[in-house]
Amino acid sequence: MITYGFKKTVARPLNETEESVRTSLQQQGFGVLTRIDLQEKFREKLGVDFKKYVILGACNPPNAYAALQAEEDIGLMLPCNVVLYEPEAETTTVAVIKPSIAMSMIENNALADLAQKVEAALRKVFDEIA
Repeated sequence: MITYGFKKTVARPLNETEESVRTSLQQQGFGVLTRIDLQEKFREKLGVDFKKYVILGACNPPNAYAALQAEEDIGLMLPCNVVLYEPEAETTTVAVIKPSIAMSMIENNALADLAQKVEAALRKVFDEIA
């Protein structure tokens, strides 16, 4: 059990699960800025086979702006990552970062409050994954 994120496995293929996650993120005000397909990149760059593994970089622009106002270098910690991977065929594990944990190393109360707000929205996304 990871402590720096929410994690669960669902009985659906990765592509279906990713579509659902993207919809839920959008409903909570997040857009997906980046999509990194590690299976593809490892095959291309290293010539190795790897399971289906996708990293989505999600951003809520108003919250990102507020975070940058509170802590200019917080861009090092953005965007919020969501990972999806197939531990076995027809199942997908989804893990969503807990911003409160990620931001806890930064001593900034305004940022801590914002992290709680973002985490609540990401928790809603996570809870909708089925």
